[in-house]
Amino acid sequence: MSRKFFVAVAAILLAATLSVGDAYARAGGGGSFGSRGSRSFSMPSATPTAPSASPLNRGPGASTLNPGLQRPGFNRPGFFGGGFGRGFIGGLLGAGLLGLLFGHGLFGGLGGIFSLLGLFLQIALIVLLVRLAIGFFRNRQQPAYAGAPYGGAPGGDYGASYRSASAPLAGSPPPATTPLNIDKADYDVFESRLAAIQNTYGQGDLDSLRHMVTPEMADEFAQEIAANNRRGVVDKVSGARLIQGDLSEAWQEPGAEYATVAMRYSVLNPIVDQATGRVVSGSATVPEEVTEVWTFQRRPGGSAQDWQLSAIQQTH
Repeated sequence: MSRKFFVAVAAILLAATLSVGDAYARAGGGGSFGSRGSRSFSMPSATPTAPSASPLNRGPGASTLNPGLQRPGFNRPGFFGGGFGRGFIGGLLGAGLLGLLFGHGLFGGLGGIFSLLGLFLQIALIVLLVRLAIGFFRNRQQPAYAGAPYGGAPGGDYGASYRSASAPLAGSPPPATTPLNIDKADYDVFESRLAAIQNTYGQGDLDSLRHMVTPEMADEFAQEIAANNRRGVVDKVSGARLIQGDLSEAWQEPGAEYATVAMRYSVLNPIVDQATGRVVSGSATVPEEVTEVWTFQRRPGGSAQDWQLSAIQQTH
């Protein structure tokens, strides 16, 4: 078997991996977004289930309920990281495949100069440089956040409107918040919402989702489902089962009550090709284990059944 054939097959498989990795996975797609009310810019208190969590994406345009603002893409986990890195590497691979088709070898003429090992080493170096560049620019753009230590008090509250600001407004007094008691009925609803939201998302049933999530979250889920449709895939997430959960914070502020809970759960998360029904990512039989921090919101004095999902945060 020729060396050219082996390199071409490896490049095609790698390019296919890149395209599949960009598909959204389960409700929320591995992102951190939504609203925690006045605590949207503070980190949830640490719990044994989730000692730390990623900050919410609250920059301008993060909420599509903001008129006139564009929604940026989320930093989804995947092979070679986010969109720029994946697109750049994918472009290099595409150029390499064209070179193979026209007889010039991957990246043009390297076959007569470097060994196959040297070729892969160059690709790895390019990937490393791109990831370092992405990390550098992302860190420069990312605001600093600090979470409360384990067992400590919740982080500070901020009074900025999440619909009109990307960061807390300087000098704005924090709204008054009071602790909120969470009982067994509330915990039961949190667990049932976990399974119901994932199953309904997997069925693409946006009408039913809107009864269990806030308008902002419903809009995000709708965009994720639409993005999957454009890619020609369906996220058949189902069977979410809570393994461990604990309360991070629960509070009442003017106009709403919130509860943030850390949940470790198992879920089936196959990504299926719409045309063939073939599983292109994940597994339809082997569940994966996920740990996330979910925040629920309800009107003041509401019942347990009034809780709606208002934010999802990834853990790290």
